[in-house]
Order: sequence, then structure tokens, then C-alpha cells
Amino acid sequence: MKVLFVFYVPSGGVDTLNRLRCKALKKYGIHASCLYFRWGAGVQNNHEIPMYITNNDDDIQAILAAENYDVIVVTTEHRSFPRFREMGFTGKLVLEIQGYGSKENARIQLLEAIPNVNGYADALLNPCTPHIAALYQELFPHIPQFHFPNCFDSESFTYLPLAKPEHPVIAWLGRLEDNKNWREFLHIGHQLSYYFPELQLWMFEDSNLSQPSEREQFEQMVNNLGLRPRLTLRSNVAHSQMQYFYSSIGDSGGFMCSTSKVEGGPISVLEAMSCRCPVLATNSDGVALCVRHNETGKNYMLGDVAQAVEEALDLMLNTERRENIRVNAQRMIQSEFNPDLYCLNFIRMLNEI
Repeated sequence: MKVLFVFYVPSGGVDTLNRLRCKALKKYGIHASCLYFRWGAGVQNNHEIPMYITNNDDDIQAILAAENYDVIVVTTEHRSFPRFREMGFTGKLVLEIQGYGSKENARIQLLEAIPNVNGYADALLNPCTPHIAALYQELFPHIPQFHFPNCFDSESFTYLPLAKPEHPVIAWLGRLEDNKNWREFLHIGHQLSYYFPELQLWMFEDSNLSQPSEREQFEQMVNNLGLRPRLTLRSNVAHSQMQYFYSSIGDSGGFMCSTSKVEGGPISVLEAMSCRCPVLATNSDGVALCVRHNETGKNYMLGDVAQAVEEALDLMLNTERRENIRVNAQRMIQSEFNPDLYCLNFIRMLNEI
């Protein structure tokens, strides 16, 4: 069995997920590759997975002919379905949605996808994101639908004891865009600095994917809130290095803050938990699958900075609850998001279609 995973660009959570599941599926006799339509910084993280980067029809057609894939799983880009058929691909086509930003945008995008999904899709896949599952059922009730969590390799990406940072660190990871809600993170950091004068803010991004207008607004807000001396901004950190950062953040007494307005199945949250870095997150429906309030993490109501600060203080000062959250989260990742469970679910999907 041969599978091709397709996405726009090798970056962020989808790039990480594709590498993880290609590696995991290989143990089960499924040979998987990745096709991206344009270059992205994630290429630095790939060391063993077959990867193609091209948007040229002739190149893609040659790849499909040479590899003879049984199934193509396309993340988001449903417009490629008729394109692949025109290139002679006769296997199964699966549309996967990892996230579309806001719920309103998800509806708009999936309404637009109706002709391509009804005309070509053999199955729909998503990582147990409630609003996507509801849209699938509403718009495509007759197409087979599969909902199971993303996988995560907690053995190779895990907690590493390092020298403890001198000051507490809170961290944020994402693109500088509205849905990732970087503004709220800066406000939370600003409020917390009154309680922790030496607080450090670490932000991890892919600078290749930010819009100039967002970058300009970001720089202005950093200056207005007086955060420049405590802010460290890092772009395109090698994935293998992130476990060192997450481990240090957790040991510093700080946490990772996921401020997204809407999320599907964010890999970054799983990464932090695996490294014993506690997570404070908005009550986004996709995140709720892994961030369970006061059990595996902390939740707060989107937009309520005061509540976020209150929960953050409890997470940083209530040492007993903090340690329980760190332990519970790491155990949950190991049991509920392990690659073998993902492979069994994925193979079940392949068998059914």
C-alpha cells in the first residue's frame, strides 16, 4: 500500500504530522510520501521521509505515474482533486481538514468545496475537531467520515532535564495572524509581568508566513506594552531543538500559552505536554481534546485576559496542581496519541474505503 500526503507548504503542525505518520505507517507496511506545492522552512526537519516540492503539472504527473499511489490524502486543498484525476490518478482521494481558522471561514471554505468533495472524495478525515465534524455531517452526509486524534511520537520528542532558566518563561508558538491571536498573548504577558517582574516571553514563529501588516502591528504593540526587554522572538527553530525549549519552559515555572481563536488538533500543544511543559489554552473546541481543565492543562475563555491571568497565576504558584498537570498531560500523550493507535485507525479507514 502506498499513500501520498499533500499540503501547500512544509511548515508548522501539518509538516510535523506528515513526518510523524509517514514514519509510523512504515512499520505497518504502508509506504508514505509527502508532496508540497511550494518550499517551506520545514524542509530542514526532514531526514528520512520521501518529500517532493513542486507545483508543476508535468512534475506531479511524473511522480504519480512513477510511484503508483493507492491513496492520496489532501490536507485542505480540495481543488487538487480534479487536477490529480486529470493527471491519470485512479486511486482513492481523501480530504483532511486540520483547521481553517475561524468557524465562519471553515463553513465558507467547505461550502466552496462541495463540488470537488461530492465529485471526487472517497472519504473525509479530521482529528476530532467538533465544528469540522459537524460541518462534514451537514454538508457531506453520504461520504464516509473518519474522526481520530493526530499521532505524536512521545518517545523521540520528550522531556529533557536541562539547566533551569533563571526566570520564569511563558511561550507562544504560531504564525503572526489573527486566528493565532498573538495580541492576546502579549496582553497576558504584560499583565503577568506585574506579578513576575523578571518574566520572560518566548515566541516561536515561521517568519516566512507572516503578513507585513501583521508584523507591523506586532512590533507596535510590543513597543506600546513595553515588552521589548523581556521578549525573545525565534523563527524556524529546527523541530528537534524544540524539545529543549519546551523542557526549559516547563522547568522555569512557566508555561506554553495557546491563544488561538479556533484550533483543530494542534501538534504544538502535544509537543509541550510531552516535554512536561504545562499549557494554558483558550477553550477552542479542537484543543479541548487534550487540554482538560485542571487535569492535563488550563483553559480560559477566549478574550478574557483577566481570567487567563488568574489561571496562569494558579498554574505558576500552585505547585501541587502544576506538577499533577505536568504528569497527567505527559501520560495522556503517551496513551491517547501514540503512533500505533493512529496507524490502526488510519488502516481501518483505508480498509473501509
